[in-house]
Amino acid sequence: MSAPGWIESLARRDRAIVLAGLAGLTALAWIHLVRLSREMTDMAEMGMVHVRAWTAGDAALAAVMWLVMMLGMMLPAAAPMILVFTTVNRRRQVAGGGPYVDTSLFTLGYLVVWTAFSAGAAAAQWGLGAAALLSPEAMTAAPWLGTVLLAAAGVYQLTPLKYACLARCQTPVGFLLTEWREGRAGAFVMGWRHGLFCLGCCWVLMTLLFVGGVMNLTWVAALAVFVLVEKVVPAGRAVSWASGVFLLAWALWTLGAGH
Repeated sequence: MSAPGWIESLARRDRAIVLAGLAGLTALAWIHLVRLSREMTDMAEMGMVHVRAWTAGDAALAAVMWLVMMLGMMLPAAAPMILVFTTVNRRRQVAGGGPYVDTSLFTLGYLVVWTAFSAGAAAAQWGLGAAALLSPEAMTAAPWLGTVLLAAAGVYQLTPLKYACLARCQTPVGFLLTEWREGRAGAFVMGWRHGLFCLGCCWVLMTLLFVGGVMNLTWVAALAVFVLVEKVVPAGRAVSWASGVFLLAWALWTLGAGH
């Protein structure tokens, strides 16, 4: 086998392993979410859902729930970047351009960002619940707040900051060319920076979970698919613009309907 062919074979093997790992983590996250959703539905049907002051354990469980949800929603969208990193990393190592670094460090850096977001989302859930702005059964925001969140997300989808972050997420090769750092710490920092751009692209969309229901898995899946489409299709900016207009129209409709 020629040297270039050998390198590509090794890179393909690496990508297959990483893809299987990402698919496994995503599947486990969704299995947990389905189980948790069923448990919450059963509790609601038995009238066991009630408002009470949160304990430290409640806060930790909520943060874990949000993190699992972010794993299920964001890992598929991050997969193209992680796979390109895996390929470039292997090619550089074989060509003598640098040591091979485990892709898990890049992924860990990415997930640190979404772990921080999950903690913030859990805090927001607690605050909204304490202010009686979040229904305990469906975990949906009060109608007026839902309208505000829809409008805010619609406006953000049209901003230059949204497009700047989205552009960095849509071009894995370009991101790595400008952000490459050597070594284990470098891989972690690259993943962390990619996570920051991803957060900048999607954080307002994640607040819409309070509109459709935090544990409404149909709504969760719809947002996950949208985030993936927005990042992988060539016309991602047009998708963002169209979604922004749609969200603003939705907000106006709810306002006009008296919701």
